[in-house]
Amino acid sequence: MSERAPTAAPSEERITRVAAIVAVIGPVLAIVGLAAASGRGLPMPLTLAALASIAILASSIARARRAAPVAAGLGVVGLVGLALFRASFASAPIERASPESIVLPIVEAPDGVGAYRIETGVIHRTASFAHRGGSFDVPRVFAMNAVLVTHPAGDVLIDSGLATEVDAHLEAMPAPFRLLTDLERGVSVDVQLDRLGYDRTHLLGIVLTHAHWDHVSGAADLDDVPLLVPEAERAFLDEGWITAVARSLSRDRFHTYDFDDGPALDAPRSHDVHGDGSIVIVPAPGHTPGSVMVLVTDSRARRFLFVGDVVWQREGITQREERPWLTRLGDHDADAVRARIASLAAIAEAHPEITIVPSHDARAYEALEPLSAVR
Repeated sequence: MSERAPTAAPSEERITRVAAIVAVIGPVLAIVGLAAASGRGLPMPLTLAALASIAILASSIARARRAAPVAAGLGVVGLVGLALFRASFASAPIERASPESIVLPIVEAPDGVGAYRIETGVIHRTASFAHRGGSFDVPRVFAMNAVLVTHPAGDVLIDSGLATEVDAHLEAMPAPFRLLTDLERGVSVDVQLDRLGYDRTHLLGIVLTHAHWDHVSGAADLDDVPLLVPEAERAFLDEGWITAVARSLSRDRFHTYDFDDGPALDAPRSHDVHGDGSIVIVPAPGHTPGSVMVLVTDSRARRFLFVGDVVWQREGITQREERPWLTRLGDHDADAVRARIASLAAIAEAHPEITIVPSHDARAYEALEPLSAVR
């Protein structure tokens, strides 16, 4: 008869079980925190599967002989990871740059220059997802908009909003992204332009602030309109899932331009679309290699600065806060983004007459007239 293996002492068993529970607290709370930050929450089937997996893990650790050190080690790792995860959402203001080097182009805008918002949908998230220091329990609408800039010499769209077939575009994104994205669909740009009776022959092209899926999606419905990007962004199209929608479009549609005009804002060179200062594209690499900002001055001398995804919400500028670590993973060069935030904070302080419009801040678009106001 074989000898029965010695069992752990009651005190050791208790320590092991407690340590097993501690080992999974960190990951569980991190998952809950991610769900809260995303604004979506976790779907019930995924929640139940995660809880079942955690229960099995904890039970296995608790039953293992001499498992207390292992469980305790996992517990420490889990809790340290949770602390670091939570700290990445804490406020950490970036130092403001000097406003001395900011240059505003001379403008001779003709009659008929205007900027009009085109709303194509929203994603529901929380303030914590948008910027460090944001609250986990404050809902925040992420706008999925385009902007029509009219000009007698030819109109441009800034970004393209969401396509009619945005569901297919969303399917091209990774499953975790889809699970944590609460998308409320609207009406696409092409449909809204048609309802307005807009003559598309006036449209020179779509100026992309960058080529991520949510900025290029609506271009699929505007297949006769060129996409205007710097060469660095055209080369970026082949990098990863986030540009999958852009890659699905004909590469011939992507027309490049050079920064061959004078200084603008904090950049030594710019691209003046019509040569009169009314639509000036400024390089802003960081979020992607070829990200740009667009400075528009309308016929009433109002100035709008469309900053793309340098920040997602205006608190990124007013409070000088970058995105949390989790959402900052999408930045090509996080240091360059931080420098751009510092510069934008200086621009906002030195030139309060400029309305700064982050691509996903619905509040910022309220300063623009709706598409229906186009004359």
